[in-house]
Amino acid sequence: MKIRSSALFLGLFLLVAAICVAANDALMGTWKLNESKSKIAAGTPTNHTVVYEAAGDSTKITIDGTSPDGAPTHSEWTGKFDGKDYASSGNPNEDMRSAKMINDHTYHVVSKKDGKVVLTAHVVVAQDGKSRTVTTKGTDSKGKKYTSVAVYDKQ
Repeated sequence: MKIRSSALFLGLFLLVAAICVAANDALMGTWKLNESKSKIAAGTPTNHTVVYEAAGDSTKITIDGTSPDGAPTHSEWTGKFDGKDYASSGNPNEDMRSAKMINDHTYHVVSKKDGKVVLTAHVVVAQDGKSRTVTTKGTDSKGKKYTSVAVYDKQ
């Protein structure tokens, strides 16, 4: 009986681990902005390419884009989708970011600067895994609130 219980527990553990890996796989890879389907708020940065990759038991996200004045931008974040803050580099508007998996295709992201929330993002990967939509709410450098909707295609 003890062996049967142990085998059942191990099987259940492996199933849960496989589901977690599969859920994270929906987001992994390179995503390119589809400008024609996006509605980026004026005066806000634009992320053109976003790369999600495994980094040990964490995820590394690399973002390349342009600032509101057209200058190129590059930022990186490595962390877990556990809702805890992890350091962010390269983005002068944030120094910490947290991400939380809501379900296998939906994530919530919070960016902070000096402990203050500067933007939130709701990320939804399409069921077919070919696109993702990011709805961002934040405050621009002039203190004006904005909402942007960016659609990305998986490369």
